[in-house]
Amino acid sequence: MSIQPVMNTYSRLSVAFDHGEGCWLFDTDGNKYLDALSGIAVCGLGHAHPAVTTAISEQASQLIHTSNLYTIPNQELLAERLTKISGMDNVFFGNSGAEANEAAIKLARRYGHAKGIDKPTTIVMEGSFHGRTMATLSATGNRSAQAGFEPLVSGFVRAPYNDVAAVKNIIANNADVVAILVEPIQGEGGVIIPADDYLNQLRELCDANDMLLMLDEVQTGNGRTGSYFAYQQNNILPDVVTTAKGLGNGVPIGACLARGKATEVLVPGTHGSTYGGNPLCCAAALAVVDTITNEKLDQRAGKLGDMIADGFRAQLGDASYVKEIRNKGLMIAIELSEAGTELAVLSKVKGVLLNVTGGGKVVRMLPPLVMSDTEAELLVNTVSRIIKVYMADE
Repeated sequence: MSIQPVMNTYSRLSVAFDHGEGCWLFDTDGNKYLDALSGIAVCGLGHAHPAVTTAISEQASQLIHTSNLYTIPNQELLAERLTKISGMDNVFFGNSGAEANEAAIKLARRYGHAKGIDKPTTIVMEGSFHGRTMATLSATGNRSAQAGFEPLVSGFVRAPYNDVAAVKNIIANNADVVAILVEPIQGEGGVIIPADDYLNQLRELCDANDMLLMLDEVQTGNGRTGSYFAYQQNNILPDVVTTAKGLGNGVPIGACLARGKATEVLVPGTHGSTYGGNPLCCAAALAVVDTITNEKLDQRAGKLGDMIADGFRAQLGDASYVKEIRNKGLMIAIELSEAGTELAVLSKVKGVLLNVTGGGKVVRMLPPLVMSDTEAELLVNTVSRIIKVYMADE
């Protein structure tokens, strides 16, 4: 048996892309695909966006990397933009969402030790996804992702998602709890949207118990849900918020933002990153942030996402095999009554890119923020027809 040079860690679809333009990808055979996945919520500005292309090209011609041993002007500019948008105070830059969440977890533990707690514990949620490093995998609420990697990192206790009473009970019975780490919407879990006041109640619990509220906005951030960060729709501020994915539009960058009592927990020597926040990544992210804010693409995402979801409800809402159609901005899910794992392949054949998550029953779409109304209508009509045919409805 021949061994392929690329390690077999992904179940890939049989397609390779040559180039992209806006919401469209073109494969090496010249076929065209409507990208409703955005590289898994990464390419919010679509493909080959001129502002990002220009920023990368100009920066690459000047300076790509120096290391964090020195001042990086682009990093400081990006930190200023993000803190102003978010209401946070400072930022640590890494290369991914997992690294941003690692920074948050380390920050919480150091915060706990400073309070004299020997085994600081973070509450995390069932069905969550925070990354694939050992700490973030341990925080993740997905046993299939964790299987085979035991022993997991200790210091986490799990509560059902969207269950404030369970969190209260954990706090009442565990004096070592120092933080809550939670996604405003569970993306990998199947676009699970909690009660409108869920984050507000968690904020109140953290305030009452001197705990850190840490929000994982790796997928929900950067305009995807109708505001720059999802928590802004709750009129609260977290102590820590992490983001990545859409921040660089494909260039690897992650950010861990802190506020108030969380801002001075990490000091020189306690955390770092070789590539984190280098000139090239920050130039790309600056172009992304400025484009989203200047063109109000977060507001556009809210309206467009509702329009797409309403379109699916009109075409599929009465079908017996559709349990629920839900969205928050451009995080869109069609939950089926039975597994539809082949729908990603069938959609690719019909020229649409999406994926299936939530145990194989949730068709998930994360379209670019720049998708037009016409492209959105095409998405709704094409995917609705694919699901009907797959479920033998016509």
